[in-house]
Amino acid sequence: MGTFVVLFLVIGIFVLFMKTAIVVPQQSAFIVERLGRYAKTLDAGFHILMPFVESIRYRHTLKEQAIDIPEQECITRDNVMVGVDGILYLKVLDPERASYGISNYLFAISQLAQTTLRSEVGQIELDNTFEARGHINQRVVAEVDKASDSWGVKVLRYEIKNIKPPTDIIAAMEKQMRAEREKRSVILTSEGERDAAINSAEGQKQQVIKASEARRQQQVNEAEGQAAAIRSVANAQAEAIGAVANAVKQSGGYEAIQLRLAEQYIAQFGNIAKTSTTLVVPTNIGDVAGTLATAMAAVKKLS
Repeated sequence: MGTFVVLFLVIGIFVLFMKTAIVVPQQSAFIVERLGRYAKTLDAGFHILMPFVESIRYRHTLKEQAIDIPEQECITRDNVMVGVDGILYLKVLDPERASYGISNYLFAISQLAQTTLRSEVGQIELDNTFEARGHINQRVVAEVDKASDSWGVKVLRYEIKNIKPPTDIIAAMEKQMRAEREKRSVILTSEGERDAAINSAEGQKQQVIKASEARRQQQVNEAEGQAAAIRSVANAQAEAIGAVANAVKQSGGYEAIQLRLAEQYIAQFGNIAKTSTTLVVPTNIGDVAGTLATAMAAVKKLS
């Protein structure tokens, strides 16, 4: 009998221990009530409660939580109904206020986010809703976080997942986008043709300029060649005259030049006789001697 009683006591103590011994997981917080009133908040670790007096009333996770905000119908400023859904990220900072500040902070935050979202979308036209996603997200976070501060909850961010306009609006938007793409295609094609025409005209212009420069350079080269030829002939004549002058100064040079001039004079008469049937003979043969004398006088001046 005594053994049975001891065994019963051991089992009772073990069961009581299991009921009062609490292990709180990491990133969690348990709210303990004593006789129906808030007593304390248990952090992560091992804890023992007072039997029959203390009990775990609320269990909170301190991790960041993601709440899905269901799709709802919102009316834009230009009276177009769109479906908008999103996801809200929050974190419990004060487990006590999250337990006693509101009955269900998750439901309250979800409803407040939907209300704020409808209000913000109603201030924006349909064409700007996609561009204003960031602004809408910021406004939802600011408004919900302001209200949830008294609940011990911090709203971190809100992200719109989808914005769904009506089917007819989507069809009209797709038609408009196709028209815009076709317009850009036409513009790009015309710009390409314009650039090609400009490049072609520029190429022709450069070709004409190059041809003109080539002709000018050719004329310059020809003029320089002619000038060089004239200078060469003049130099050769000057050298020949100088040689004649030097020859006159030599012994017997004067007589040699007289003989050379006489020979050339007679040779010219011979050429005239060959090329013409009419031969003109000077009336005074003595003129030949006069001509030679005049030439020799010129030679003397040069020497």
